[in-house]
Amino acid sequence: MSHKNSIDLQKVPQHIAIIMDGNGRWAKQQGENRIYGHYEGVNSVRDVVEAAGEVGVKYITLYAFSTENWNRPKEEVDALMELLVSTISAETPQLNKKNVRLQAIGNLNSLPTACLQELNESIDLTSKNTGLTLVLALSYSSKWELIDAVKHIVADAKKGVLNADDITEKHIEQYLCTRHIPDPELMIRTSGEHRISNFLLWQLAYAEFYFTDTLWPDFRKEDLYEAILNYQTRERRFGKTSEQLTQSK
Repeated sequence: MSHKNSIDLQKVPQHIAIIMDGNGRWAKQQGENRIYGHYEGVNSVRDVVEAAGEVGVKYITLYAFSTENWNRPKEEVDALMELLVSTISAETPQLNKKNVRLQAIGNLNSLPTACLQELNESIDLTSKNTGLTLVLALSYSSKWELIDAVKHIVADAKKGVLNADDITEKHIEQYLCTRHIPDPELMIRTSGEHRISNFLLWQLAYAEFYFTDTLWPDFRKEDLYEAILNYQTRERRFGKTSEQLTQSK
């Protein structure tokens, strides 16, 4: 029986963030180069997006390429950019068919011109879709995001748009890449690593973390359902005690 049948559809996380890790190790196990693993990882993206939509998840954010990934061998970076362009182009009709809206966060202007053009075209073509929103984190890192936010906050303070003494969490959130996206309630990382690698540091403040040894190219619908079921066993207190939560019900 599928794990899907055990999910409480009234308690599905609205936003799931995923660190798709293990493509290189998976490829090595197959006797292939790292790039082969990245190509196979696309199948997992397709499967997970479909599964998320089936159970009512509203947002999926995928850590597709970090600012630190630019330091990888040029051959791998070039192949990743080529894969990104070809995948976005090929998948856009399916995104529309499944009513999925595409968005992206990160230092997008650092992407190659062809990649950025294809990305923006797909974002525009899917902009009217009302189902799940797929967010690609590209050339993204939280430290970059927070530095960029601080620069804009300082600039607006100098202009008199902001008063430094009045700045709140809400103000800061308006300067982040995710200002139009709710914070993730569940963060999944594949491949057995137990860290968040500079991903959504602000936004993950109260998210539940789920780590699995499964390598990303092997992660499929049932793996996502299992992660959601695990999430549904958690007590989310947000700094309160269990007794307080019970009394408020």
